[in-house]
This record gives sequence, C-alpha cells and structure tokens, in this order.
Amino acid sequence: MKELAHINKYVYKYKFHLLLGVLFTVISNIFQILPAQFVRYALDLVVDNLKVYRIFEGAEVQALYNDVIKNSVVIYGLIILGMALLRGFFLFLVRQTLIVMSRHIEYDLKNEVYDHYQTLPLSFYRRNNTGDLMARISEDVGRVRMFIGPAIMYGLNLFTLFIMLIPIMLSINVRLTLYALIPLPFLSFSIYFVNNLINKRSEEIQRSLSGLSTFVQEAFSGIRVIKSFARESESLEKFAEASDEYKIKSLRLTRVNSLFFPLILFLIGLSTIITIFVGGAEVIRGTLSFGNIAEFIIYINMLTWPVTSLGWITSIIQRAAASQKRINEFLLEKNTILSKENVREEISGEIVFENVSFVYPDTGIQALKDVSFTVKPGETLAVIGSTGSGKSTIANLLCRLFDVSSGNIHIDQYDIRAYDVQHLRSQIGYVPQDVFLFSDTINRNIAFGSIDVEENRIIQAAIDADLYHNIQDLPKGFGTILGERGITLSGGQKQRLSIARALVRDPKILILDDSLSAVDTKTENNILNNMKRIMMARTSIIISHRVSSAKLADHIIVLDDGEIVEMGNHESLMAENGVYKELYEKQLKAEELAGE
Repeated sequence: MKELAHINKYVYKYKFHLLLGVLFTVISNIFQILPAQFVRYALDLVVDNLKVYRIFEGAEVQALYNDVIKNSVVIYGLIILGMALLRGFFLFLVRQTLIVMSRHIEYDLKNEVYDHYQTLPLSFYRRNNTGDLMARISEDVGRVRMFIGPAIMYGLNLFTLFIMLIPIMLSINVRLTLYALIPLPFLSFSIYFVNNLINKRSEEIQRSLSGLSTFVQEAFSGIRVIKSFARESESLEKFAEASDEYKIKSLRLTRVNSLFFPLILFLIGLSTIITIFVGGAEVIRGTLSFGNIAEFIIYINMLTWPVTSLGWITSIIQRAAASQKRINEFLLEKNTILSKENVREEISGEIVFENVSFVYPDTGIQALKDVSFTVKPGETLAVIGSTGSGKSTIANLLCRLFDVSSGNIHIDQYDIRAYDVQHLRSQIGYVPQDVFLFSDTINRNIAFGSIDVEENRIIQAAIDADLYHNIQDLPKGFGTILGERGITLSGGQKQRLSIARALVRDPKILILDDSLSAVDTKTENNILNNMKRIMMARTSIIISHRVSSAKLADHIIVLDDGEIVEMGNHESLMAENGVYKELYEKQLKAEELAGE
C-alpha cells in the first residue's frame, strides 16, 4: 500500500466526497437490513395466525380476520417496497460521491503525469518507448481509479454491512450464524483465485491485441511498400497468425469466465441449504421461528456479493499498487534541464561555444569534442559534416534539450543555463531534421508555435518557405486537414511547412537542422533566396550535409567525428583545398550527373 500513498493527497482533496460516501453507504445498508426484519414480521404474522384463522372456518368473523391479515401483509409489503426505493436512492448517492471522486482523482492524476512528462528532458524520451509512456497515463491510471472508486466503494459496503449485520444475526441465533457463514470465506478465496486467473489471461489478450494493432497499423502505414514489393499474401499470413493467437487466448479466458458464476451460485446455494437445514432444526426445538429462517436467508444473500467482492477488491488493490508503482517510477524522474537564474531578457542572438564537449547520457557516445565558435547577432553560421559528425547535437544544445558535458555556451552576455528555459525556447525557431506535423489543418500547423498569430503572417511564412503555391493547389487551401504525421504532403512539402512554422514565430535565433534534405536543388535555391531577407534580421544556424546550403553563411564550420576540422567562409575554405572543397566538388558532380 506504500505505493498507493501517493494518491492520499487527492483523497484528502476530495475528503467531503469520501465522508458523504461513507454516510450514504451506512444509510443504504440500514434500508437493506430493515426489510429482512419486516419479512420476518410478515411471515410470523401469517404463520402464527394461521391456526386462529382455521378455528373460525365457516364463521363470518373468518372473513374479517382474513382481511386483517391481508391488510397487515400489504402494509409490510409497502414498507419493504418504500425501503427498497430509499436504498436505491442512497445507492445512487453513493455512486455520485465515491465514483465521482474516483473520476476527479483520475483526471487529476492523468494531468499530473502528463504535466510531469512535459517537464522531463529529451534523454527521458530516448530511454522510454512511446507505448510505455501511453500505457502509464491510460491503463495504469485507470487501474488506480478502480482502487479509488469501485474498490473503496465495495470495501466500505462490506465493512459497514458486516459491522451492522453480524451483531443482528448473532443476537438471533449464534449457532445458525456460524454455520451460515462457513461457505463465505471459501467464496471469497475462490473469487480471488478465479479473478486473478481472469486478470492474467486478460493481460495476455491485451498484449496479443496490442501486437495485432501494431501489426495492422504498420501494414496500413506502409501499404505502399507492401504493394510495391507484392507482399500482400505474406502480410495476410502474418495477420492470420497474430489473429489466431488472439483467438486462442480469448477462448482460454472464456473457459475461465465460464467458471465464475457457477462457482458463485454453488456457494450461495450451499449457504442457503445450510441455513435451512440448521435453522429447521432450531425451529423444531422452538428456538427460532419460520420468519427467522426467511430473515437469515435474506441476510446470507445480502452478504454474498460483499464477500464475493472481497476477493475482487484484493485483486484490484494488487493491480492498482503495481500500476501506481509504475507511475511513481516516472513521477520520481527529475528534470535536469533547469534554469539557474531565471533570466527572462529579450536576446539579440550572439552565440558563443567555448570548448564544448558532449556525451549522450543514455548511450555514452561522445558527439562533440572541444568545439568552439562565435556567431554575432544577425550573422549566419553553416555547420557542414557527414552523418554522425555531431551537427544535430549543436542544435539540441542551443535549444537546451540537453546540457553540455563540459565547456560553456553563452547567448548574449549570459550562460545558456541562466535563462528561463521556456523563455529561451520561445525566442528560437527550430526546424528539426525529423519533421513532425500534427493531424490538423495546415493553417494550425504553421501557427503551432505562436499564440494569436495573424493570418497575413501565416501566409507570408508559407511564401518565404516556398510552400504557398502548393497550399493554394489543395482543395481547401490552408484549411486542408493533414493526415497522420502529415501523410497528405510529400517529404519536401513537410520540410517546408516545418520551416514556415519556425518563421511565423519571428525568432531571434533560427536553426535549420538539415531541413532542406528532401527538396530538390531548384527548390532549395528558391528557399535560400527567400531566406536571405529573413536571415538578415536574426542569427541563423544552417545545419546540413549539403555544401550548397552553406553559400549564404558568414561563417562555416566543418565537423568530423564531433571535432571542427575546418572553419572559415566559402571562399577561404575553397582556397584551402581541404575537406570542404572535396565535399563541394563531389556534390557538384553528383548534381551535374543528376541533371543529365
């Protein structure tokens, strides 16, 4: 239960829901117990007066006596009906307090987990897969809610019913009470065992269903590849295998489920038989009445579901504790990307790297080694290098997605770690190498990083990214809904939309991380020519494996295995006859061959 102590703060927050739930549970149980006593009164009334009724057989008074008995039974019946309605009303209030409380806590806990996810650094997401993150905020939180809601509700019902009912049963007949309760512990244990078996097989089905869903999603997402390689039949065979596995596990669960209700009915019937047998003996002795037997049978049936739920509650608590432990593991993760001084000043855009080295914490790979350079406000720096040379790491460090392992990064006169993280990022326009677009309109995708952006700024950003005419050709223009991850657009269009999204923010620092790799040379030149005007007013970092992207840059650095091997501008680097010139000539020849 120590893991579940985390939600105590929420239980305290909604303590009035809990207290009212306890009160309504007690009242509903009072109206559940009292009808059994009126059944006893009614049955004893009929049995005790039956002999007197027969004595007056044939006399006129018999009809009057019959009316009195009938009227008394009707009155008892109406009282029992009224109490049943009152019990139903208070059960409704129980759910409106305890179950509503659980839904509120579920909402708060999901928000807490999601809010915490938002604060965690990029390294956390590199260590954990998306499916696991989603499972903890949906399935695990749902299991915790089952503990807060149904488990607490049925647990309270069981506790209060036992406290109120057992003394009443013992006061009537101790021997009958003990005999009648014998099957109930076996019922609780059996339900616990069967329920755990059901949960285990249900989880197997969920894993099987998850695998089946993943397979189908991949098949539909990669349908063009499947069709182009004529692999439809193999895909169907794999789906049939996965579907067959799901079917087998579902049938195994069905077999276990088929034991559930027969087991409950058998043990309930056993309790009823024992009650009638032992109670009948007591009636013969004269220590009990027929009404007591009926009352006891009602009491036993009253206890059946709460006792049955005990095994279910125990299983829910175990599952909830395991789920909360998984949630706590993530909630205990600390955000290492914190501001030291919470500086919130507007930046002009000077960037200084001083002997910066960086090792990725999750892999131990050293991405940068003693890198130093300076970019003045309004200047453009091009970072050129092959795949894995450390280019994107520079972008990640500037956005403070990671912190340096050694050395320092300064923006203007402050260390980058002094800035308020959100304030710093709000002044940076970042176009990542791996473009991500949301399943929303083009208009909203461009405006994603800005609040209350004007329509003309969105249009201008699309023009600057050489995307405006492509958007105009779409049936709904800027209102076109993009498919999942922007599947409606081509690779180059996705990149240009991502550039427009960065430009519309009017950032002080613009970072283009290999963001023109999916466009042709002509489109690249159009975008770069448009960018001349844009980059004049801000500091720009162009990261690319293409040398052609570096032409606009005031400074160029060439990275190789995390180290700067060359530094200068286009003319000086061409004159050095080094790595830069070699890359330039290779790419120029490749473009000439492509043109032929």
